[in-house]
Amino acid sequence: MSVLGRQVVAITGVLGFICLSVAHLRSTAELPSVDAEIQTQPLHGDPSVFSPEELLLLQRRFGVHGPQTQLAQLFTRGMDQFQPLRTQTVNRLQELKPVIKRESRRYRVNPMLVTAILFDEIQHSKPGEDLPFVVHSGLVSTHGPAQLGISELIHQGRLPLQPSNVEIAEARNLLMNSEANVELLAAKIARLKKELGLSPDQVLIASRSYVDAKAIATLAYLHNGKLDYPRRVLRYMQDTELHGLIFSERRPITQPLV
Repeated sequence: MSVLGRQVVAITGVLGFICLSVAHLRSTAELPSVDAEIQTQPLHGDPSVFSPEELLLLQRRFGVHGPQTQLAQLFTRGMDQFQPLRTQTVNRLQELKPVIKRESRRYRVNPMLVTAILFDEIQHSKPGEDLPFVVHSGLVSTHGPAQLGISELIHQGRLPLQPSNVEIAEARNLLMNSEANVELLAAKIARLKKELGLSPDQVLIASRSYVDAKAIATLAYLHNGKLDYPRRVLRYMQDTELHGLIFSERRPITQPLV
């Protein structure tokens, strides 16, 4: 190829790149606003992957813990494969289904996001951590099916910044109440949505757009604080059994008239 030919090819490539970049910027500008600083991932990337800039921002605004250790991640994957534990967790979610649907409607949050978080937290909870004497001993800091702590009640304005011992005891009892715990989880998601600049009336749907999926991954990350957590939550949200549990309805069988 001649020098002139190579120059033409190079110029054509540069112009093509510029056109693609402009098209990307235009399409990004038309997307719903999540948080200008959060929208740094490519449009079709993995929404559960956060750039160093995003992690720095989230650490500065909310505080994060980084990924689990490899041993902890291996243990988590092993727990996910233990069928009796999964069955027990699904049965627990079946009992909580009415409150999950009710509070999700109330706070305008995706019920599958609530379900996915509950599924993960219940399945990976430690035996005995919600026994009253353990809870009130202060040995564990998070309680109930969603693993929420006193700090969330303070964030939601349900406790003062410096609660008394009596208020702390009452708050722990509230967190151990399963229905109240689910309501607090839905309220937490709504609170974080607001802090991220999301519309309170917008129900995020991961399959609808990358921006929605990214927002859901960010909410999951802020709930748990572990980098591997958003990917698990997004996977649980697509679980067919969990979908069926939340969206299926049991209808009584009617006998045909003869």
